[in-house]
Amino acid sequence: MTLRMRGEQRGEWTVVRVAGELDLATSPGVRQRVHEAVADGRRRLVLDLSEVLFCDSSGVGVLVAARRLMRSCAGELRLILPARGAEDGSHVNRVLAALGVRRLFDCYPDLDAAVGGADAPLTA
Repeated sequence: MTLRMRGEQRGEWTVVRVAGELDLATSPGVRQRVHEAVADGRRRLVLDLSEVLFCDSSGVGVLVAARRLMRSCAGELRLILPARGAEDGSHVNRVLAALGVRRLFDCYPDLDAAVGGADAPLTA
């Protein structure tokens, strides 16, 4: 399966919707998209991962690197990880929790919550 990405602007937020498999072959595309957003001066980024069906360690690495990059430029990264989503639960949410890095991210259940000024992200 391939990875599909679609970008949009929601106010001051740049939203990248990611669907498919986030793995060794496809994660460089997500990394590139994040770097392009920063190069364009975007400092508020939402990665919508609700349609990611599979995520391996290279995908997690890209998410951690994106967090580090956004923090280094005084930016903000939010993830959309619905409690239930891609099939019978958010695969990315489960992977991040299993690896012990879920707490590093501000996660929201949907786009409205992520861009709507909600200050309280989902808890692990």
